[in-house]
Amino acid sequence: MGIWDRISGLYWAEIDSRFAPVVDGAIARAALRPGERVLDLGTGTGSVAAKAAAAVGPEGSVLAIDVSPEMVALARRRAEQPGLAAFEVAEGKAEAITAADGAFDAVLASLSLMYVIDREAEAAAREIARVLADEGRLVAAVWGGPELCDIVLFQQTAGSFAPPPPVPGVGPGALADTGSFLEQLARSGMQARVETEVLEFEFENFEAAWDVLAGVTTADLSPERRQEAKAAVQAAMWQDTDQPRRFRNTTQFIVGTR
Repeated sequence: MGIWDRISGLYWAEIDSRFAPVVDGAIARAALRPGERVLDLGTGTGSVAAKAAAAVGPEGSVLAIDVSPEMVALARRRAEQPGLAAFEVAEGKAEAITAADGAFDAVLASLSLMYVIDREAEAAAREIARVLADEGRLVAAVWGGPELCDIVLFQQTAGSFAPPPPVPGVGPGALADTGSFLEQLARSGMQARVETEVLEFEFENFEAAWDVLAGVTTADLSPERRQEAKAAVQAAMWQDTDQPRRFRNTTQFIVGTR
């Protein structure tokens, strides 16, 4: 949770706009209708919830949850902006959703399920199925592997120089292979498939990308170790560091029905 608190400002200022194509892809696949009840898992700064609220209108409802208090604060700030349909924001996690059985017509999870802790326990899959109404829909977006997704290659290369994360198997490429999660959903009573789309964003130079994508997570490294990490990322994907680079990111949309 601490890393999300530390990176929340970067999400608001730099990352949300670049991830907008993923958000739009999730919203389009959800095909939300006026009056529907929506849960946004791992809402971050609330960008998904805001678009969902606009789609379901004042007769519908959106609950947006996140484990990070700082992200929740930013999502509440977004919810109060003029011209946006209102939505409710609360602290919460996918493994233990505070909602009644069948409470939602749709569950959205844009680039958040890769960070679910203890995924092997299947709690998130069971909880998603539990809170969905009959014929309710799930749309989740997760990144592909580093060979297909530039942002994952960047972050995994930089992260390989940092100490191991406190929870193994959690990170941007954690659901590159969606097979086990699809099986968990099936055991929970859902039918799901994967739709793949390559979505892009750009950074003007290497230093700008480093500050946004790795600056916080490598901040505690020694200067020498940090420079080694930067050199490894440059060698892997950014030969001319003063030039812009377009990231091509294979995005996997998990689309399911209860």
